[in-house]
Amino acid sequence: MSLPIEDYALIGDCQTAALVARNGSIDWLCVPRFDGAACFAALLGDEDNGRWRIAPRDHDATVTRAYDDHTLILETTFATAEGRVKLIDFMPPRDDGISHLVRMVVGLSGRVAMSSETSVRFNYGATTPWVTRLPDESNGIRAIAGPSMIALRAPMPLEGKGLETVATFDVEAGERLAFVLTHLASHLPLPEPLDAERALGETRAFWRQWGERPVDAGPYTDIVRRSLMVLKALTFGPTGGIVAAPTTSLPEWIGGVRNWDYRYCWLRDATLTLFALMNAGYYDEARAWRMWLERAVAGDAADLRIMYGLAGEQRLEEWEIASLAGYEGSLPVRVGNAASNQLQLDVYGQVTGALHYARLGGLTEDDAIWPFQLKMLEYLESIWRQPDQSIWETRDGPQQFTFSKVMVWTAFDRAIKSAEKFGLEGPLERWHALRDEVHAEVCEKAFDVERNAFVQAYGSKALDASLLLMAIVDFLPIDDPRIRGTVAAIEKELVVDGLVLRYRSDETIDGLPPGEGVFLACSFWLVDNLRLQGRQREATALFERLVAVANDVGLLAEEYDPVAKRLLGNFPQAFSHVSLINSALGLSRAACLAADSKNDAIGSQEKTMRPEVVD
Repeated sequence: MSLPIEDYALIGDCQTAALVARNGSIDWLCVPRFDGAACFAALLGDEDNGRWRIAPRDHDATVTRAYDDHTLILETTFATAEGRVKLIDFMPPRDDGISHLVRMVVGLSGRVAMSSETSVRFNYGATTPWVTRLPDESNGIRAIAGPSMIALRAPMPLEGKGLETVATFDVEAGERLAFVLTHLASHLPLPEPLDAERALGETRAFWRQWGERPVDAGPYTDIVRRSLMVLKALTFGPTGGIVAAPTTSLPEWIGGVRNWDYRYCWLRDATLTLFALMNAGYYDEARAWRMWLERAVAGDAADLRIMYGLAGEQRLEEWEIASLAGYEGSLPVRVGNAASNQLQLDVYGQVTGALHYARLGGLTEDDAIWPFQLKMLEYLESIWRQPDQSIWETRDGPQQFTFSKVMVWTAFDRAIKSAEKFGLEGPLERWHALRDEVHAEVCEKAFDVERNAFVQAYGSKALDASLLLMAIVDFLPIDDPRIRGTVAAIEKELVVDGLVLRYRSDETIDGLPPGEGVFLACSFWLVDNLRLQGRQREATALFERLVAVANDVGLLAEEYDPVAKRLLGNFPQAFSHVSLINSALGLSRAACLAADSKNDAIGSQEKTMRPEVVD
């Protein structure tokens, strides 16, 4: 049985990632990439679906854990009556296409009895491999099934026990024992044994060099650094694409069906991710993400998808794994994502906005990208009046969602600003007219006078937290009475225990049974709105409430159950960490401005609304 989501930590090599539980079990690892089939899938089933546990044989051991400074090297310390040991888990960044996972057991005091239990199951836990000893290596095994091979090298003899590979051993103070798991294609020759100590030093140097760049978020600098490291860990190094999460089918409500595959790259994340990376000074990563975006969307503008594979793949067919019981019984377990075929008009605004802010930030671009934008906007002109599935990817029929129309406005607005600022040619007169038409329609059809708030869709009475982005994208100013009314209504009706629901799933028809947690990114959007309204103290209190939701190593999932006090949804979630970074930097800069000038506080704070590149 898998542990609570918050009991997991992340390690990775910028091509795939593993989730390590507090009890020393690696319960999730996909190979050879984030979207590959899992060889450890106990997270979505049980130990028979694949896992690798190293831990004391004393099941009453106490556990503490932390990352090694500004790295993705996880250190878990077990304390028993006999002594203390440290388990160091990391994945060296790849330089030869071969993935390694290293687990180093370090004796701290006394003598501790330990065990290692490994069960490799390819194809999401469905395939038991053929296991043999490594040629000429008494302390290693090789597991093969079809095209995949796992080699496990240990510092002591390994034995077969049922369908597991096990070892029992003792660790004394000062001892360092390294286990190395290597994945490669089954037709390739085994590489030479990895020098684990050297790999540890090189991995530490890689992450420290990356993570120690100057970042100033005031009192939130450490949590911002950790969130930036999550984004780096979720980046597919060969292409620069950033996956939404390294997992699939972690439920948005325990026992529910809102279980989706997030191991892909969403266009929706583009603008806010660029904000976060550029604001924090990570321009190389921002450039790589922008270049991935350009390659992914290239082609016929009518073929624009809302998400793509790690290298820009378009076919992400959704299917279900019947052999997995699901996280705490939450079914179905899905691979692929059918939402990739939906019409979601808001992505046009996200793409255009991302490319505009990349220009403002000085990120050079392909000469073909502006002509592509012209074609994309021409196509948007022909379809913007259509209903769609919008930001929440509803599985019911399309509607005239307010947020989608706001982002249509954003697409034309940012195109106009790019053309005017950078001397790019385009049909500006037509774009101005379209921008005004969309704006007028939203104000007329999406604002409910009785509720004094914008609503989820034309003619609807439902609220939607995505409308917290209306002021952030400059559709209306933060002090507009309609924006203030919308924020107040969301605070009153969508806030649970201080955190924000996307919408009331028991009141909104979205094609799925009701039941989900609060959506963490939405709560950060409320932080931004409170700050922009000059409610700095409330914004700070909410932000710190959100930070407290992160687990002991600073990781956030997509959602949170405020009643059960546990994380929900795929984990760790890039969108949650991106939103945290942007809110933290906004709060920090607003506090600095307030300290410099106590006059005209709100006007000063408005300059912290977006990245410095916008100004």
